[in-house]
Amino acid sequence: MGSSAQLRRLKPLYQLVVNNILTIVAVPLAAAVLLKAAELGPEEILARARALRPAHMLLAGFLPAVATVLYLTLRPRAVYLVDYACFRTNPNCRVPFATFLEHSRVWPGFDERSVRFMTRLLERSGLGEETCLPYAQHYIPPSRDLESSRAEAELVIFSAIDDLLAKTGVSPQDIDILVVNCSLFAPTPSFADMVMRRYGLRGDVRSVHLAGMGCSAGLISVELARNLLQVAPRGARALVVSTETITPNYYMGKERAMLLPNCLFRMGGAAALLSTDGAGARFRLARVVRTLRGASDAAYRCVYQEEDERGNVDINLSKDLMSIAGDALKANITAMGPLVLPASEQLLFALSFIARKVLNDRVKPYIPDFRTAFEHFCIHAGGRAVIDELQRSLTLSDEQVEASRMTLHRFGNTSSSSLWYELAYIEAKGRMRRGDRVWMIGFGSGFKCNSAAWECIRPAANADDGPWANCIHRYPVHIPDVLKH
Repeated sequence: MGSSAQLRRLKPLYQLVVNNILTIVAVPLAAAVLLKAAELGPEEILARARALRPAHMLLAGFLPAVATVLYLTLRPRAVYLVDYACFRTNPNCRVPFATFLEHSRVWPGFDERSVRFMTRLLERSGLGEETCLPYAQHYIPPSRDLESSRAEAELVIFSAIDDLLAKTGVSPQDIDILVVNCSLFAPTPSFADMVMRRYGLRGDVRSVHLAGMGCSAGLISVELARNLLQVAPRGARALVVSTETITPNYYMGKERAMLLPNCLFRMGGAAALLSTDGAGARFRLARVVRTLRGASDAAYRCVYQEEDERGNVDINLSKDLMSIAGDALKANITAMGPLVLPASEQLLFALSFIARKVLNDRVKPYIPDFRTAFEHFCIHAGGRAVIDELQRSLTLSDEQVEASRMTLHRFGNTSSSSLWYELAYIEAKGRMRRGDRVWMIGFGSGFKCNSAAWECIRPAANADDGPWANCIHRYPVHIPDVLKH
């Protein structure tokens, strides 16, 4: 125990030395060069320079210039987050536990056993009493028709886009790229067409509607928008909209594995404006890493839309979901680590890997400390178990997962938009600083683990203007431990 404490005290010194090794080496070399130049004197240096052949002089100046021009020309353009906005839920859509369970008992499609199961789920879920469901699900029985589904989608998407355009002052005519994602509701015309019609976007806008990509689709949309911006004219703007339409996906059967989404998923959405023009931008997109485990049958089917024996359609969540998510996370952080971790953490990880290979896994694997690479973490608020697992795997503190837990408590699982509610929470708390780095991690069907790294350029000027405006003073709240039965 004493040696472990000593190692922890020595680690900051180790990090300081390894992370600044170039400076440590370069400073003595530069000093040696200066001392040698002082010994020779200016006349000797000029004489040696004149002795060089013209071809050598040309190459010495020409090659670095060509290399610099090629690098500046061929490097990927930087992509920036101009701003974002989240759908602000209406109090008349609020669904306290008592209301949700009362409606479930009245509806004859659920038996008492199903109601008791959903009661236990809600008690352990980490959700609070202010999460919201669309208007159609306040009816008994809930309405799942096409018109109600479209009404929910329009309310959420248009509200988020209206707020974003008001914040940025950007005209709809200035949008060059449109990416919308919604997994379980893909009507014709598409959501992208719906947005184009509402806002009168130009006819040459590159528009895409992503469906079926699960809760991590928001980061897939960000990556797609980034790739399209790379080949668009400089200064182009991309509008990214992420949501999940709850109305048509309320499960009315009795299969336990398919009742869980009823208890966790709630209405929400977000809109983000990306651009290759950094003027006025608030964040810079540093990295996007996607991991897909769909080649495995278990991973492919762990979040699966299907019918139960009575023909009711919904998502079946496998009992192996958490272990599959853990494997996907390991693969994702293995890819992300070398891109973002400081040299000290990469060296420790490499030494641990070599030691395990030599000693046949008798050495405990070293888990990189991602807290050295990021100041803030936005973990998909997919459920209490998801947040718990990532906190344990990444050895994060309670404060570092606070945004995820509070988002789950206040808004529920809003699918692909949850990461933006979490970012809004961090900003509403006044914790974001210029230069801070943010890691977004999302999970989705398929099975996918996607992550994005952002760097803050300019914190929000008015952090009170957002989805947390009316309640941030009450957070964080205490979430009781899971009851054991």
